Amino acid sequence: MSRTPEFLPLSDDAVHAVSGPSGRHAALIEDAFKVLIETPGGGVTITGDARGRTGAKRVLEALAQRADAGEEVVEADVRIALGVAQQAGGQASPRAVRKGNVSPKTKGQARYMEAMASHPLSFGLGPAGTGKTFLAVAHGAGMLLRGEVDRLIVTRPAVEAGEKLGFLPGDLNEKVDPYMAPVWEALTDIMGADQLRRRREKLEIEVAPIAFMRGRTLSHAFVIVDEAQNCSRLQMKMVLTRLGEGARMVVTGDPTQVDLLNPRDSGLAHAVSILEGVEGVAVSRFTSADVVRHPLVERIVKAYDADAAQSTPR
Repeated sequence: MSRTPEFLPLSDDAVHAVSGPSGRHAALIEDAFKVLIETPGGGVTITGDARGRTGAKRVLEALAQRADAGEEVVEADVRIALGVAQQAGGQASPRAVRKGNVSPKTKGQARYMEAMASHPLSFGLGPAGTGKTFLAVAHGAGMLLRGEVDRLIVTRPAVEAGEKLGFLPGDLNEKVDPYMAPVWEALTDIMGADQLRRRREKLEIEVAPIAFMRGRTLSHAFVIVDEAQNCSRLQMKMVLTRLGEGARMVVTGDPTQVDLLNPRDSGLAHAVSILEGVEGVAVSRFTSADVVRHPLVERIVKAYDADAAQSTPR
């Protein structure tokens, strides 16, 4: 297979932008397309097979266009361009998964992924369909598959935060599973059914309602607190303080969809209000522009947002 170098002329601003801080942007492109990118002056040289060079060139040209227009090029832009280029080249769709790696489809998703990678505690807030849970599960599964954590733990308040599971038949997993369907679907996409089953049997993947987190120290684990808007303030404090050595946590939810009898008792908005700005904590907010489900979902979210804005007392 030919690995002929290909020179792509670029402006100095574009070369600086596609290289990124300490060559970070170029490294992401190299890793995605298995190419070597060098900057001999006046542009970049791309070395690799024909398919890799084509994909890398597509990303470089997109980033160069932003730089030449005077726009800042950040890592989120690189990740989005990678997802688009991979989809166009038939290598992977933006939602395709390879060992826990997912390409973001929006800038908000890209920044969320960066936050999860760089902070021990991340919050993902926003409407349905923005990928909050899927991306958190993908990131956690990736860390588990790479041996960076020992366990993946997913917890959420069950049955409108009341956690009254006794009336359901079966053991704990059978009681909780109906509420975890989106998580199991994501894990199956990412890991495959066979590996998921094996990891569950070895207790490397665990699901449990919030109440079962009490009194535990979660070390060397990736913890996802899903549907966290239905956690009470006491539950939220309890689960946040479960973090142990080598652990990471992502808390996801939509503050506008609280099912608690007293919505003001929701622990999600309260936790964000007191923890945003604390070292080690990241808060990512999604909008209707980040909805990646059916296009109608974005329009539905916008309509509800508009109605809420009109209903707000002035």
